Amino acid sequence: MLRTRLFLGLLPLVLILVGTGVYAIRVDRELAGSLSRDLVNNYRAIAALQEMRESARQMGNAVREARVGDPLTARRSFDEPRSAFSRELMGQAVSSVGSSRSVLVSALDEAFRDFVTKSEPVLAAGGLGARTDLSREEAALYRVLAAIETLTKRDAAAAQQTAARVEQLAATTERILITAIVGAVVLAVFVSWWLAAALLRPIKALTASAVAVGEGDLDRTVPEYSRDELGQLGRTFNVMAAKLRSYREATLAKVLRTQRTMEATLTSTPEPVFVVSREGAIEVRNPAAEALRLEKFPAELGEPLKRVLATGEHYLPTDYAKVVSLGERHYLPRVLAIGDTLTDFKGAAVILQDVTKFRLLDDAKTNLVGTVSHELKTPLTSLRMAVYLLLEQKLEGLTATQRELLETARDDADRLLRILDNLLDLARLEAGTSTLNCQELEVGALVEEIAREARGFIEPAGLTLAVELGADVAAKRLWLDAERIRHVFMNLLTNAAKYSPPGGTVTLAAVAEPGLVRFAVRDGGPGVPAESVAQVFDRFYRAPGQERKTGAGLGLAIAREIVVAHGGSIACASEPGRGAEFYFLLPDKTG
Repeated sequence: MLRTRLFLGLLPLVLILVGTGVYAIRVDRELAGSLSRDLVNNYRAIAALQEMRESARQMGNAVREARVGDPLTARRSFDEPRSAFSRELMGQAVSSVGSSRSVLVSALDEAFRDFVTKSEPVLAAGGLGARTDLSREEAALYRVLAAIETLTKRDAAAAQQTAARVEQLAATTERILITAIVGAVVLAVFVSWWLAAALLRPIKALTASAVAVGEGDLDRTVPEYSRDELGQLGRTFNVMAAKLRSYREATLAKVLRTQRTMEATLTSTPEPVFVVSREGAIEVRNPAAEALRLEKFPAELGEPLKRVLATGEHYLPTDYAKVVSLGERHYLPRVLAIGDTLTDFKGAAVILQDVTKFRLLDDAKTNLVGTVSHELKTPLTSLRMAVYLLLEQKLEGLTATQRELLETARDDADRLLRILDNLLDLARLEAGTSTLNCQELEVGALVEEIAREARGFIEPAGLTLAVELGADVAAKRLWLDAERIRHVFMNLLTNAAKYSPPGGTVTLAAVAEPGLVRFAVRDGGPGVPAESVAQVFDRFYRAPGQERKTGAGLGLAIAREIVVAHGGSIACASEPGRGAEFYFLLPDKTG
């Protein structure tokens, strides 16, 4: 195992460290033990011998003083150093027991006793005495001093010997430590090289294989150099590479099947399909798209494509006004944002839905409605005029019921005439035959004029009209067809007045947005159901569940066509029970 290899590799270093430490402890104990005691004892012995030498000299002086002076005073001068000498001599005798030094101490003791014995008569009687007695006393004192000197030399030699042992021990220890350090360094270098070779070789092989696998070479394997953890890691890596190879093969087969399926799907799709890169270049097109022979998209399709590529939001128009005409065919574009994190592809899919038949049917329907409305308008006008004449002539013989029927016929004729006028107007707008009479209008003046006209039917209904006009928008000037835009405002305000509760408030607002002016009409009525918000601008549509009042459901459709003709857009925002807001945006072309 790798742990065992590491342990065996580091074991020699540990043994060297332990052996060096044990030897250092032993040397330290020896230096602090016997050698230290020997040095201390030698120092104390030499110091004691110095004191004994001084005491012997004092005793010799006391004996001389007894010969020439007062024997009593000399006795006191002799006894004190003798006591000190005896005390030190006893200590020397005790410390020298069992050593070769005890012989010299015994000789010193004999010389000291002889000196004391020969000094007692002089100290007792005094006087000069015989010359021979003086010589014996001096000889005895000399022997004491000689014995002390012999002991001092012996102790000095012992101290030097101990110092030499210490020096030798230090030199030996230094050699051993240097040898151990050099050996440890050499062994550490060898062990490091061995471990590096044993550990780095499989790691390098594993690294090279990992790099190869990262670059897609899944056939690269790791050699198994051992059965330890590194070998197990290499085997695990090889197993992983084998699984990756299997997964790649399975994924490749799946990708090929998916690619063939996509190619077959695109080929069989009758609608032109383009796949566009994030730069706007056409990457893929199906046969139907090839038949169009488009090198670049037309402007009405290029702008939505740029927005989709920039925002990542789909472009899914439902209005035939967004139809793109290519030759004799008409297409409703679908631009879908697509992205693939695996291949890092981001772009869009452009699908052109062929609506030529529907466009022709819609045109035919619009023409039919316009034709029928126009044909019905003439007889309806005559019928309406006849009813008016009958009512104005006040013919005699008409009963109240007959007059009521005539008035009902008159009202229905007026209503039918308004519907026909709206249908004709809507048909002209959808067909593009109705031109706009645009002029420059100030937003503030336009809103105030609309508000003044609207108060004529809002306030009598018990409602309040609130005007919200931003200071940054009042002075803006827009190119508008005043009569057409008035029709839009009146339609929205009339609807708001119809559905607002008594005592409620209808709000007319205008605010500036970047490059646009936003006009809005808000009411406090029941609101528009969520499922009906997207359909309120369809012809003849009325939200279900609401009380039906006058109108045929054409007003909002006409308002939408007018706003679109001005290059704007109209929408509805509503929450059931909290009122509705109808707003439209007009381009601020004056800047």
